[in-house]
Amino acid sequence: ELLLRAFALVHETRPDALLVLTGGEAHSESRLSALARELRISDAVRRTGRIPARDVDVLYRGAVALAFPSLYEGFGLPPLEAMAHETPVVTSNVSSLPEVAGDGALLVDPYDVHAIADGLRRVVTDEALRQDLIARGRARAREFSWPKAAAATLQVYRQVLGT
Repeated sequence: ELLLRAFALVHETRPDALLVLTGGEAHSESRLSALARELRISDAVRRTGRIPARDVDVLYRGAVALAFPSLYEGFGLPPLEAMAHETPVVTSNVSSLPEVAGDGALLVDPYDVHAIADGLRRVVTDEALRQDLIARGRARAREFSWPKAAAATLQVYRQVLGT
């Protein structure tokens, strides 16, 4: 709901902007649809459902930014995926996201609609910021990989087992 409200503020000055919501239907789907109608942004909000793996690259590369103002994440893989695809990221300054995103994303207060809107507006309008986020995001994403995660996990197991 906060993202829809923030997008509505951006949409006032950027009526050409689209908000693409991915993933399976949420329990709150009908409430979100009603809110989009109330905010008069229904025509600017697209629901894709789950994205097949083969289409993820196209979606990230076609996006102006990834808006990920999550209130809680155990890790936060979507921001890293977006950074690896050279898509600027606007994400939360809470939970695990600051640690995951590092300086590769624009961090905002996910409880503050105006902070989210300002972050989105900045990424949409400031080309120098976009390019900086792309470069820093790409560098940050390179710090993470499945082989590195597996090696770190193995190291923890070895420490716990004393081997």
